[in-house]
Amino acid sequence: MTAPGAPSMRVAIVNDLAVACEALRRVVASDPSLSVAWIARDGAEAIERAARDRPDVVLMDLIMPRVDGVEATRGIMRASPCPILVVTATVTGNAGLVYEALGAGALDAVNTPTIGAGGSVAGGAELLRRIHLVARMSAARARPTTAGSTTAATKAPMTAVMSAARPSVTASTPNATATSAVPLIVAIGASTGGPRAVADLLRSLPKDLRAAYLVVQHVSVEFVEGYAQWLAAETGRKVALARAGGVPREGEVLVAGEDRHLALTRTGLLEYRDEPKDHVHRPAVDELFASLVAYPRAGVAVLLTGMGRDGADGMLALRRAGWHTIAQDEATSVVWGMPGAAHRAGAAVETLAIGAIGEAIARVARRAGAGPS
Repeated sequence: MTAPGAPSMRVAIVNDLAVACEALRRVVASDPSLSVAWIARDGAEAIERAARDRPDVVLMDLIMPRVDGVEATRGIMRASPCPILVVTATVTGNAGLVYEALGAGALDAVNTPTIGAGGSVAGGAELLRRIHLVARMSAARARPTTAGSTTAATKAPMTAVMSAARPSVTASTPNATATSAVPLIVAIGASTGGPRAVADLLRSLPKDLRAAYLVVQHVSVEFVEGYAQWLAAETGRKVALARAGGVPREGEVLVAGEDRHLALTRTGLLEYRDEPKDHVHRPAVDELFASLVAYPRAGVAVLLTGMGRDGADGMLALRRAGWHTIAQDEATSVVWGMPGAAHRAGAAVETLAIGAIGEAIARVARRAGAGPS
């Protein structure tokens, strides 16, 4: 137990530039609730240090000798998983590497503070805010819950969804009201490690699959537009932010783009909802999945790598409503929290390696009359 007044969060700094390390050290030292655990000068050293002394948060630079920040993030999340905040000279200038790091398991990104004239540090307040945010995100996502249960934040809306689902419908049977007039929906939810997993999945799917894709990725709202652009470049697909009042179209990938819950109405219109405001995640995978129970055509719901259990309850409701549901397996997940919770709750029709999910989706689409022409 931490003694009263003692630092409660140990922060590791990974950066090859002495001036950047000093700026980061000063910012950490300015907050009495933080302390510096250790400083590593490159990614290889960071992986070794984290294995010997796991910190509460890692401040990870991207461009370093020997092992860069992306590979270091991947190595730490594989051997000594802990919250990682990317700290780089310019988030926008290094956008590609930022999303690679998020795909490897980092939770957020921020610009490196700088030391100005007289020793003042610019950007320190934003760094401190992000450190505490990442710590809260990690704690909330890792909080254990009983498989199949609903959290306090999602209990009300999910209770309504569960009662609306039809347990007698099998996973391979389309809804009675299904119609080819509305597109087949492939709904994808992801969190920690998700950017890379979502990109790999979309790239593996046939381009002429007659389906519309809805993606909820846990990522800071200020990064979501850049994430959509990165996803388009990585997959060669048309990717855009979901807009309220819009409609999903075949071949298009729409990413939840607001700090509110994305939903699809029974009539096929996209909307954003404020409730539940106290949900750990905004947008939440559970809320998208919950809204799809009433959609007039059963589709495919996929839950990929991520901490916590967001999406597991909504996926169970969708399976009961006749949707084909797929969870990523443990071996290929950066963190087997969300898909693991769905697997244990019996919400997933299939639990598959990331490389096999695209083939499974195409198989279901062909069976539903939406396969490649």
